[in-house]
Amino acid sequence: MRPGQTHKSRSTPGRPGAPAKVAACRVTFHIDPDLTLFLRARPGEAGLAVDYDGTSSVGHGVESLGVPLTEVGEIRIAGHPADDHARIPPESTVTVLARRRPQPVPDGTARVCLDGHLGTLARRLRLVGLDSWYRNDTSDDDLIATATAENRVLLTKDRALLRRRAVRLGAYVRGDRPDEQLCDVLDRFAPALAPWTRCPACNGHLDPVPKAEVEHLLLPGTRRTYSSFARCRSCGRPYWHGAHGGRLDRVVERARRTVARRISADGGAGGTGTAPDPSGTPAR
Repeated sequence: MRPGQTHKSRSTPGRPGAPAKVAACRVTFHIDPDLTLFLRARPGEAGLAVDYDGTSSVGHGVESLGVPLTEVGEIRIAGHPADDHARIPPESTVTVLARRRPQPVPDGTARVCLDGHLGTLARRLRLVGLDSWYRNDTSDDDLIATATAENRVLLTKDRALLRRRAVRLGAYVRGDRPDEQLCDVLDRFAPALAPWTRCPACNGHLDPVPKAEVEHLLLPGTRRTYSSFARCRSCGRPYWHGAHGGRLDRVVERARRTVARRISADGGAGGTGTAPDPSGTPAR
């Protein structure tokens, strides 16, 4: 089903056992303003009258307009809540509402999987402590398989990817700049933050270590200037609060404010806020 199009049955009249033809009808979709950016036809227009074949599910109808179901919070047919597999009665009005924020995740922990175009966002999410799987050379099929197997939220700006049936839990990332994207993800899920606890490069855990343990990996200037270090359990990279520490501190502080605002706007019933920072864990 597409705006302005009708799909007709291929049944043959009089053929034994053939399904009866279903008369096409007109259905009006009212799209939440927060979702109109996804519309294929007349972007930005909330009300769309389309031809309906009488057999497709309402979820198929929503996605045929361009809106991924991952972004939909509730569907109403003639004012009544409906499952996305429901059929649409003739001449009905369908209301499509965006997901409420903060959006809960199945196990209560926002673990994410990012597509290959979101590398900077992946590093920012790791900086604030989110378990963030990322590879820049992964196919869409492998990305979906990883997200599904590890129960992760698939983050992407690829709308077609989110409309694939194999995607169980996904989210469209809004914004073009990494700061905007980070704010959007944190606002949507309001996760517990644990800054400086994950390796921005590989997502491994960071542990405080004595300077002597990483001294052989440091440049002479770093050895002379800094005394507190952490090291990734997985890749072995050393970290310290260096020249870029102030900029990263500001990223972390903005992240904390974003989560706090969302939880406050939700009446305190949203995500779990900020986890305490482990003492002595620096960032490079």
